[in-house]
Amino acid sequence: MDTSKYYFVFLGTGCSSLSIIMRMIESHNFSQKKILLIDKEEKTKNDRTWCFWEKDAGFFDEIVFKKWHNLNFKTDDLTIALDIDPYTYKMIRGIDFYNFCFKRIRQQDNIDVIYGNISFGENVSSNRVFYNGQDLAFRKEVIIFNSIFSPPKAAKNKFYLLQHFKGWIVETPVPFFHPEEATLMDFRTSQIHGTTFFYILPLSSTRALIEYTLFSEKLLDSQDYDKALQEYCDRNLSLKNYTIVNEEFGVIPMTNAFFPHYFNGMYNIGTAGGQTKASTGYTFQFIQKQATLVVEKLNQDKLIPEIKKTLSRFDFYDSTLLHILSKKIMTGKKIFSILFQENDAFLVLKFLDNQTTITEEYRLLNTLPKKTFLTAGIKELMKMLPF
Repeated sequence: MDTSKYYFVFLGTGCSSLSIIMRMIESHNFSQKKILLIDKEEKTKNDRTWCFWEKDAGFFDEIVFKKWHNLNFKTDDLTIALDIDPYTYKMIRGIDFYNFCFKRIRQQDNIDVIYGNISFGENVSSNRVFYNGQDLAFRKEVIIFNSIFSPPKAAKNKFYLLQHFKGWIVETPVPFFHPEEATLMDFRTSQIHGTTFFYILPLSSTRALIEYTLFSEKLLDSQDYDKALQEYCDRNLSLKNYTIVNEEFGVIPMTNAFFPHYFNGMYNIGTAGGQTKASTGYTFQFIQKQATLVVEKLNQDKLIPEIKKTLSRFDFYDSTLLHILSKKIMTGKKIFSILFQENDAFLVLKFLDNQTTITEEYRLLNTLPKKTFLTAGIKELMKMLPF
């Protein structure tokens, strides 16, 4: 395979790679430069759903499958109607995203897509990439973006949780759901495994995505997810007559471990490049910010700077929350209940999006138990100091 013609190479064709490539196409500044995409297999399944909040129309607004302006937060003791204005809560289905992107990609004469096994050379000073065992031998000048996630090696004083979830899209024979009203978090379920809640995202009056989500160190047995979903539908929703029309399962790392921006001759992007928010697992919007900045620098023929998902103080906040959750000092149920009960919902979402000012953060954090968060915060701050 002749690799000398390529200027850009993308390893993996998930959200981060496609978000950058679509912006490169949109800019019309890269049509004379060959681009290669490599993945293990073609994207033909609706393997995931991205949900996020946004003020205005975003880059991928054309394929937003559903929007909600009304959200609820629930526990055994309270139900809160969340006023998220000026945000809109949005859903993009994986299959719609892939189809949209690859339709544009197939129209570009300068972009090649191949499928097969990807592996890497052992020499960390090189950019050796193997495709089905064949060394592709890229030029030193080629820019390689890697979105293939490898779990970080365990490091002292770091926390490692998993956000794992299983979702059912269910359909009822008669209207049952309120399509304009979604449930962001419903904690009316056992917390024995750690922070555990359900999403309810109605797609119509007869169809909804119901998702069981946990923050814990280990995955459950596969049947436990189905059991929890069935019990929730039966006990909490009084939903008995339904058909499961689709399922999805996913695992997202929640860790304050270090993810290198540039390693082994490649730029790491997406989750592989630390764009997943450590304390919540939210990724989609951080990837969009990263993609915008990457293409902005490429358009200027500048080196790609280290693109962090956050200012350092947000890293500190994430580490403090991970500290509390990992050591089971306080439950996620209690923390999120206080946040949404004592603060405007739009401010909580703004904070989780790393967009708040220090003044707003002080007001919001001041509603949390001071001793608990101050003690954990001091311990995490000490780890960050250079001595």
